[in-house]
Amino acid sequence: MTKFQSLLKNLNPTDVVVLTFYMFLTFLTMLSLPKIDQGFLLISLNLILIIFVFWISNKAANSESALWKNIHFYYIVPLILLTFKEIYVLITALHSSDYDNLLIAADRFIFGGDPTVFLYQFANPILTEILQIAYGTFFFLPIILGIEFHLKKEYSKFHFIVFTIVLGFFLSYLGYFLLPAVGPRFTLHDFETTNIELPGLFLTNFLREIVNTGESIPSGTPNPIQVVQRDVFPSGHTQMTLIVMFLAVKLKSSNKVFFLIDGTLLIFATVYLRYHYFADLIGGLIFMIITMVLGKWIFNWWQNKYSKPTFHY
Repeated sequence: MTKFQSLLKNLNPTDVVVLTFYMFLTFLTMLSLPKIDQGFLLISLNLILIIFVFWISNKAANSESALWKNIHFYYIVPLILLTFKEIYVLITALHSSDYDNLLIAADRFIFGGDPTVFLYQFANPILTEILQIAYGTFFFLPIILGIEFHLKKEYSKFHFIVFTIVLGFFLSYLGYFLLPAVGPRFTLHDFETTNIELPGLFLTNFLREIVNTGESIPSGTPNPIQVVQRDVFPSGHTQMTLIVMFLAVKLKSSNKVFFLIDGTLLIFATVYLRYHYFADLIGGLIFMIITMVLGKWIFNWWQNKYSKPTFHY
């Protein structure tokens, strides 16, 4: 076995998805260099990340240290957030217009009106507080699910959870490329009056500000619609939450009741809190199904390729 073949064998399916996606981002950046500020910096960082994935997978495979293995397991947590920001830079550079009009038209075709406008009549501070808290649990749900099975030492399930979550996020990022949009809080409502029209009780404004900052529009940002991330379709919150709910049930998570209740509130919150159109939720469901079908095939294909255990529900 050559050195390169040995490096490939040490990769797990999650590493393969990360490497594939970052090679795609690097290639896309190279093709679009004249349009992208600091494009060479992005390419350099991507290549460093690619080298790091090969290095950490090799280090974890050839070391008895739990530290290296845990880094190999969990490097994807900050990576998901960093990738989200890189996608933002690329979409801003490559797209000159948004497609909210198509999503608004889809909602009006389905409902004869705008769901966020309709739901406003039911708004009250208690409901808003509950839903904003639920919405704020989004990034924690897959982490909680993964840690549960890691602590149980059910490693086959743990690896499949990590792989599926990473694949799901990356697929949603591809959706943002195809149909960038800013969402109803900007197009159908006045973003600046959100706290007035949808007040909560204690945590709503604080949590809303965290979300806004993550979307590149911290408090005081002038003309936020110009710089907010174009991450509406599909609804990644819907897609990833449905994935977590599905896996929690299929894998018999001890916390599946929590995931089902919190997940249902979170998905409803995406529209009630004006982050998404209903069409985005449909997109999230479709992308979730694609993730689960494609994910199981890719995972088992790579495992079979190197005679490693496959995964079955």
